[in-house]
Amino acid sequence: MDRSILYALLAMVFAGVTAVLAKAGMRQVSGDMALLVRTTFIFALVWVHSIAFRQIKEMTLLTPRDLLLLCLSGATTFLSWLFYYRAVKVGSVSVVATIDKASIVVTLLLSFLILREPFTWRVALGATLILCGLVVLVWK
Repeated sequence: MDRSILYALLAMVFAGVTAVLAKAGMRQVSGDMALLVRTTFIFALVWVHSIAFRQIKEMTLLTPRDLLLLCLSGATTFLSWLFYYRAVKVGSVSVVATIDKASIVVTLLLSFLILREPFTWRVALGATLILCGLVVLVWK
């Protein structure tokens, strides 16, 4: 199995577990407070990981453009997590997580337009099925 597929499958499993643990862990607090606790813990884990595996030395390889793009990615991650945690706090985690995962359609469109990745019939079919599933879940 291609390593990228294995990593993606692991990310999928952990993201699914994350959503349920987050919902269960914010019974007494707001989504914003839950996000603060989670993000603080993630920050510490990322630093420990980077130091332990000696990846911290790669900081010198970052260009100003790289830094800008990564900071913008961080800002969009913050906004995504902020609204995700607010939605999970007040809504059904199964519906919220499904809508959130439909972000893959946005990712696909931007990957074609900005990164010039190939557009194939498989990708188009997959995106269409994701959108159809989203409509089925949110249609009332």
